[in-house]
Amino acid sequence: MRHKRTRIVLWITTTLFFVLMSGVAGLVWGWPRWVEWRYAARIFAPDAVQPERIAIVFGARVYSSGRLSGMLRDRVDTAVELYRTGKVSKLLVSGDNQFADYNEPGAMMAYAIAQGVPAADIQPDYAGRRTYDTCYRAQAIFQVERAILVTQRFHLPRALFLCEQLGLEVVGVAADRRQYDPRAIAFSETREIPALVAALFDAIRRAPPPVLGEPIPIQ
Repeated sequence: MRHKRTRIVLWITTTLFFVLMSGVAGLVWGWPRWVEWRYAARIFAPDAVQPERIAIVFGARVYSSGRLSGMLRDRVDTAVELYRTGKVSKLLVSGDNQFADYNEPGAMMAYAIAQGVPAADIQPDYAGRRTYDTCYRAQAIFQVERAILVTQRFHLPRALFLCEQLGLEVVGVAADRRQYDPRAIAFSETREIPALVAALFDAIRRAPPPVLGEPIPIQ
């Protein structure tokens, strides 16, 4: 009898293990693909997107000299193009500035100004440490309701999902303006898989980002 009970327990444990692993595999494989499918129709070229007042530009790596990385330069160049063609009238440049010697939004703003965008039409967000933080703060701090999101194509589904879940009406413009290093693209696309899973839990938790502050409506 004891031997039979042990076999039953072992069978139940094994079954639960495989069910759990199947669920994890389904989440890791299926969820990113669903998000990509869900938001594919909301991603546009700069000349095809409908005008909105604000473009949200997501930060990326800035070198110690203050020079923007290739991907970030393309994001800001795309946002500047939207501004010049009248697609948007304000830029919200959001990135990481948690260390005194590292300032993504400051470098993004300086670059956009150098391209002819007036400083008065650029709002820096110095606490956009993650995509979730940028989307949360856009709505909670800068009072954004509708926007065009500007980043690379591989990043847009996650950004669109998070901003939508946090109450913004958004579309995306892909900022792929060059052929990137295949290694960088492979790394970025692979990184999006766990990042999209994390985004799902972020959307469920709805926790405020580490830095908030008083509202600063974009006038």
